[in-house]
Amino acid sequence: MVRTSRRRFLLGAGTSLAATVGTRRRTASARPRDDGAVPLASEQLLVEYPLKRLRNEVVSGGPPKDGIPSIDDPKFTGVADADERLQPGDIVFGVARGDDVKAYPQYILVWHEITNDTLDETPVSVTYCPLTGTAMGFERGETTFGVSGDLLNNNLVMYDRATDSRWPQMLATAIEGTHEGESLREFRLVWTTWEQWKRRHPETKVLSEDTGYIRDYGGDPYGTYNPRGGYYTSSNTLFDRLQNDDRYPLKKVVLGARTPTDATAFVKDALRKRGLVEGELGDSPVVAVYDSALDTAYIYRTPDDASINRKNGAVVVNGSTYSPADLPFDRVYGYDAMWFAWVGLYPSTGVHD
Repeated sequence: MVRTSRRRFLLGAGTSLAATVGTRRRTASARPRDDGAVPLASEQLLVEYPLKRLRNEVVSGGPPKDGIPSIDDPKFTGVADADERLQPGDIVFGVARGDDVKAYPQYILVWHEITNDTLDETPVSVTYCPLTGTAMGFERGETTFGVSGDLLNNNLVMYDRATDSRWPQMLATAIEGTHEGESLREFRLVWTTWEQWKRRHPETKVLSEDTGYIRDYGGDPYGTYNPRGGYYTSSNTLFDRLQNDDRYPLKKVVLGARTPTDATAFVKDALRKRGLVEGELGDSPVVAVYDSALDTAYIYRTPDDASINRKNGAVVVNGSTYSPADLPFDRVYGYDAMWFAWVGLYPSTGVHD
């Protein structure tokens, strides 16, 4: 496989290097170093490789540290204003947390990858890696997260500005620095379309293009999602992969979940087709339930004796009807990812289709 860099890729897409690593209304070098603590999960999430091996697999993506700048002072608009710049099928990453309902357009985050925000009075980071198709939320405490410029298995490596520890987004676990071997507190983002999100949440606020940076928000340097094309459908990755597993096409989307000990994945196309897919997460039975209103799915731990089936778009559990998001079971955190990205980091994963 030909190795390249995002710097070269962006230039090849007709984007000036200055638009990638430069033009800003205040310089990246002016960023203060934070002193806040990073909120940590109670247990380390699954990591299937020695941390030293992962550190050795990290490569530069081209732009330097903060060359892809995080949004640290996000501004938001309402639905009416957002309708002027978002098409119905455009991808957004939605979250409803407490009294806050927000959508973060993919076409903005593709240029920044991290937005440091506050949801329900909790400081958070909303993150997106275009090369692995992963959108994930983390609590950030008193610090902020930035883009290190490095990649692991093509995935964004974040750093926190309190300790400069390095956190591959998908692992949510530091592989280097003060917090090495510790995991972040995560929350779910919904990968959906603007039309679907605003229908479900007409009160939503939407991240504005007023980011403090000058970027070509009219274009995506990697391809398109509406319709899907470019890098997002190609049969190649920009950088080497940790695993070569051809059970599915590289960019096939799976819904993945992991615990401190196990990992599993559900093929999203199968969820769309079947509505409900049963599987295992380690020794525990789980079920993934598709929500057509948002084109997303939820994973639940299920008792051995539970009766679960679909009926007219709803889910029937032991004779009672529920919406896909509200089954009476413990929900397992999961996120969408490209197949190569998931199986690369979790080669022992189960997979269900």
